[in-house]
Amino acid sequence: MSISEITDRVASLGNAWEQFKQINDARLTEIERKGNSDPLYNEHLHNISMALDNYKSRLDNIEVAYNRPEVGGDNFVKSNAVYGEYSKAFRNYLRKGMEGGLEALQTKALSVGSDPDGGYLVTPHMSSKIVQSIYETSPMRQLASVETISSDALELIDDHDQAAAGWTSETGAITETSTPILAKRNIPTHELYAQPKATQKLVDDSVIDIEAWLSGKIADIFSRKENTAFVSGNGVGQPRGILTYAAGTNWGQIQQVNSGTNGAVTADALIALFYALKDAYSKRANFLMNRTVVQSVRLLKQATTNQYLWQPGLAAGVPDTLMGVPVYMASDMPTSATNSLSIAVGDFQAAYQIVDRKGISILRDPFTEKPFVKFYATKRVGGDVINFEAIKLMKFAA
Repeated sequence: MSISEITDRVASLGNAWEQFKQINDARLTEIERKGNSDPLYNEHLHNISMALDNYKSRLDNIEVAYNRPEVGGDNFVKSNAVYGEYSKAFRNYLRKGMEGGLEALQTKALSVGSDPDGGYLVTPHMSSKIVQSIYETSPMRQLASVETISSDALELIDDHDQAAAGWTSETGAITETSTPILAKRNIPTHELYAQPKATQKLVDDSVIDIEAWLSGKIADIFSRKENTAFVSGNGVGQPRGILTYAAGTNWGQIQQVNSGTNGAVTADALIALFYALKDAYSKRANFLMNRTVVQSVRLLKQATTNQYLWQPGLAAGVPDTLMGVPVYMASDMPTSATNSLSIAVGDFQAAYQIVDRKGISILRDPFTEKPFVKFYATKRVGGDVINFEAIKLMKFAA
């Protein structure tokens, strides 16, 4: 894409936002004058809001494509005889089930042996493609901390309290101060699986890049499951999501700020939500919400300044902002409804930990559903809140 085309898209985004503000201002003026507004205003605002999302999505896709690193591509494979040999053997396993020499080659390639439950680890090139694709489609993976381990769980130390101190004089009495409370916890990894299938004819077709097809299927399935779990997973056999904790300000609870209106959000409530964060977390904060909630937030103005809280990111890779804080859209966040937890804000890197166990394995099954060949792919992933102060939720309630 040429520079002029990118410039045109940036200009289109800016023009759409200006048009959005003009129409919404006219709507608000009519409400003040008559007590209601023409329904056509809402229709126009909805259409422009969809266009804003469209322009922004295209700009971000340009940024992603431009900055995507070449991780383990063909040049990497060709430059390394072991990986090249392993990649060729792995393709033969996917297409024909030929396992000859694959175990020995796995030992050479990063010393990764056969999975004890069956299956073989994907090639380094293929694994990189899968992980990259998941990253690009998961807001939580972009925002949270991500750790890769080789065991079944990540062990952490929770520091629940600060050490106390006091003032004294030269002859003043000294009393005992409290001691920080430390607790050990762990975030286990849970097995995530996918089992796409293809006809034997498709697998045998030498024109089709079976690795690319399979990695695309697995990335899509894993991404959607992970996104849901990081937001609303119950922690039983899956990661625990940010919306599943009790309301409160104690450790193990996440503070909820009411929106002021049942099923809707107000400007004052958004400001209160953000300022509920401590300064240390607000400096690296991001908003997370559903796309439909973003469309409602775009309408809001600060009462004292009459300025819009939301502003578009008028450049590729620059996020939209709300009160100057980046906004990310997540389809798994709830839509607007009474008592819904539809907006989260916080320093997600400090608040949430994603844990990946190294390796994605695949087991080929050409027998159980002929003429289809099944590919049983597994990976292990966990996730949990690790700092309850670093995140706040908005409850859409009066």
